[in-house]
Amino acid sequence: MSSFLELERVRRKVEAGEVLSDAELELLRARARGDAGPALRLAVAHALSNAGADREALPLVEALRREFPQDLPVLLGHTRVLLGLERHGEAEALLHEAQARSPGDPEVLKVLAVLALRRGEVARVRGYVEDALARDPFDAEARLLKEELEAAELPAPAVARERAPRAEFLAALTGALGRARVTFRRQGKDLLVRLASGGVGRVDVGSLYAAYLEAPEARELQAYVEALAARLGGLSSGLEGTDAPLETRLRPVLRPADFGERAVGAVHREGPAGLEVFYVLEDAEFVRYLPESALRAAGLTLETVDAAAWRNLEASPAPVRPVLVEEGDLRLAEARSGVWAVAGGDGHDGARLLTVAQRRVLVEEVGEGDWCVSLGRREVALVARASDAEACGALARLEPTSKGIPGVFRLTAEGLVRAWEPPRD
Repeated sequence: MSSFLELERVRRKVEAGEVLSDAELELLRARARGDAGPALRLAVAHALSNAGADREALPLVEALRREFPQDLPVLLGHTRVLLGLERHGEAEALLHEAQARSPGDPEVLKVLAVLALRRGEVARVRGYVEDALARDPFDAEARLLKEELEAAELPAPAVARERAPRAEFLAALTGALGRARVTFRRQGKDLLVRLASGGVGRVDVGSLYAAYLEAPEARELQAYVEALAARLGGLSSGLEGTDAPLETRLRPVLRPADFGERAVGAVHREGPAGLEVFYVLEDAEFVRYLPESALRAAGLTLETVDAAAWRNLEASPAPVRPVLVEEGDLRLAEARSGVWAVAGGDGHDGARLLTVAQRRVLVEEVGEGDWCVSLGRREVALVARASDAEACGALARLEPTSKGIPGVFRLTAEGLVRAWEPPRD
């Protein structure tokens, strides 16, 4: 037992960022050599990194990546070592991969904070650390990052551009659109914009504001919205002005039955379980629904659009991660929890459940049989085995967000059906 306690003490020192003595490092190395999993070997790499020996740690994490390519802690460990070697571009590429696998993961947030700290991006560091601490106020590493942020000699706060609240951003944007003579109209959570091609495009307001919050440039709000208005005014329908064929850029999304009342003019068809299938154009900055006017102008049919969108989504199944549902919030679980997240993080996860490729991943990770499904979060789809009454109950109790679809569905070999309706007022 004393050996076990000593090992745990050494591991806690590593997790706290402390430098090990030679004897402690040798103890950790010895125990890691007899361990088939990645945890202790990764702890050795972290210990070396804590001591500033990132060059020695690099071959260790590279070997772990080859042996455990799907392990998120190993990926993040590799990222940290690259940051220690100031190979920021490679580290950022790995972080994009980690975010795609596990959106909102506190461990990913902390490494993002480290990268932003190295770049002197004060506002981003503070945002990442606050988000991580909001998920776990006792996270020692996040608290250490907060202390490092407060003590670091970074550019004065006046240099960093403060982000405006959402209401102020929207007011400034609508003013800029008017001055740019761009015809537009607010419709619920979307912005309808007259396209340069003559059609009408639908842009998700939330995506515009999120892009503004993440924008690295230090322009003031007014300069930012003026440039954004110019880009919106020059948007095409997506059928012209690009080298990529339209068929390669389409993706399907699931929306509630009444969404058509808000997305007037967007191409859609009836979907499963009383839902509707809409089509969006892949875009790094905007969420755009395919307008019917553009469809007619290109001589395309609903059938060809539908087939292309599903074919594209079939080619990109998302990772499936165990999660915990705690007090209405979602947290990644370290082990199987009964609830899993289909976590592509691009807004297409609900539709992915209807693809053959994603079903194969579900069978591998969750198991054979029918599944309970929650689409209450637009950015992620949640599943549980239908035979697990407790897990399905947790999904039924999960409060949907404003963009989510309420209720619990059942996914079978035949498709998606609605299994439970929430009580209506």
